Amino acid sequence: MRTLILIILLLNSIVTMAQKTDTTFLKKLMESKPGLFGSILNHSDQNQVQILYTQITRDAKNKPNFKSYSFNLDPNHYFYPASTVKLAAVIFALEKVNRLKGTGLTVKSTMITDSAFRGQTKVLRDTSAENGLPSIEHYIKKILLTSDNDAFNRLFEFIGRAEINQKLKKYGFSHSRILNRLAIGDAGETSKHTNPIHFYNNNQLVYDQVAQFDPKAYELKLKNLVMGKGYLDSADQLVNKPFSLANKNAFAINDQHQLMQKLIFPEAFPAKDRFNLTPSDYQLIYTYMSKYPIESNYPKYDVKEFWPAYAKMLYYGREKNAAIDPNIRIFNKYGDSYGYIIDNSYFVDFKNGIEYFLTAVIQSNEDGIFNDNKYEYETVCFPFMKNLGRTIYELEMDRKKPKADLSKFKMDY
Repeated sequence: MRTLILIILLLNSIVTMAQKTDTTFLKKLMESKPGLFGSILNHSDQNQVQILYTQITRDAKNKPNFKSYSFNLDPNHYFYPASTVKLAAVIFALEKVNRLKGTGLTVKSTMITDSAFRGQTKVLRDTSAENGLPSIEHYIKKILLTSDNDAFNRLFEFIGRAEINQKLKKYGFSHSRILNRLAIGDAGETSKHTNPIHFYNNNQLVYDQVAQFDPKAYELKLKNLVMGKGYLDSADQLVNKPFSLANKNAFAINDQHQLMQKLIFPEAFPAKDRFNLTPSDYQLIYTYMSKYPIESNYPKYDVKEFWPAYAKMLYYGREKNAAIDPNIRIFNKYGDSYGYIIDNSYFVDFKNGIEYFLTAVIQSNEDGIFNDNKYEYETVCFPFMKNLGRTIYELEMDRKKPKADLSKFKMDY
């Protein structure tokens, strides 16, 4: 009996070891390319770089197996997640629609947002939609195509702050919270109040959501919440003291990465850990995560403002004249604010049967002043993201593995 127990303990130890994230491989990989990564490696703490890379190897039944590698990963080290929180909102909004389907509510129902607290705004129309009316579905398209801030704010108001954070906890994203709307100075008391919303099918009211209030604070044990040496206030006046990001949204790299894995491969997780999404929900998300803005008619975008690589930091570096590979699709959600560039991606090359997950954050703010829009995105952040994405892609090209069946991810654009 004792021998059997020892064998079980040994097997559990082996399984645990196999699941551990390698913490040295990525560092050595970048060290082997000093021309691309030397400066970043010399200032990785200053640039607050964190990386998670997961290799995917399919078995004979096309089932994915994961092996992960990290660099500088620290879920307690705070970085501002910017627009990356929007992907969680997309998922949770669709889950709420599915929960309320008995009312007649669908993603296509007309969504009329009212106001009931200071600072709140109404939405009666959406001229970028084909029918000129707002809906959950259209907000999702705008979030995934170009990271529209207002679209996120409307989903935030629909889901409600309490439910968003309950869902983060439910799915094990324990180093994350979503407290605020984006790009409207939403903080303090206003962030705790969400708008009343009315949903219609044609002219028939199918669901009426009253204004909500969420008093909770959602405390997390985070470091690096105060940074820099100064900031511009709301009147563009310089304040000579460090900038505080306390009581802001948080979305750790490991939580972002796991959310993407659950979204792309729900079958690889126990049923209780999967999102409550329908096949059409997955199709909607996959399509607009990987679609280029120029491929969209509703909403329609000006290519000068939203070029093909606009939302694709990893591999393309957001270059305006990037040569887009027709065999490659990147299913991702990026963020950029306060000098931070973040990208959370699932990468697919249909021609070569390549797939992998890659999530990274980097910051550059050399003058230490926040809110002055003087960040080294073009010279530091975007080149790093491009170089990292292409280095991992080259690694995957050389990695021997069974060729994956990726037909599930061939979307109709």
